[in-house]
Amino acid sequence: MEGDAEKNRRKLGARYEEKAAEYLQNRGYFILCRNFRCRQGEIDLIARQGGDLVFIEVKYRGGGGNGLPQEAVTRGKQRTICRTADYYRMSHGYGEDTSCRFDVVAILGEEITLYQNAFPYTGGQDRRNTGHRARW
Repeated sequence: MEGDAEKNRRKLGARYEEKAAEYLQNRGYFILCRNFRCRQGEIDLIARQGGDLVFIEVKYRGGGGNGLPQEAVTRGKQRTICRTADYYRMSHGYGEDTSCRFDVVAILGEEITLYQNAFPYTGGQDRRNTGHRARW
């Protein structure tokens, strides 16, 4: 059974994911799916923008005391998002030739920052030793 703290955290997350979705729609994104879940993981928002299928992670922090929101999208989280995106593409009939990218919406207090192409597709592989750094 879910505790009160967990319920509040989920409500807060849902509120900021909605705020991120509105922000993206105002910038030409067409939201296809919210909170896509499967065995591989979860993706907060999936959208189309131009010719791209975009997988979006939303991170919120009330202040900078616990680090910046975008810093929470670790390499491990990136791999999980990529595996989940593979499943979404396969289960929804998108071919391997579908142009896709991975964006991050970072919300710090009331300030929203969009990182397009925030990290590359990892194919679910570990990239610890490649020297790759996320855009932030």
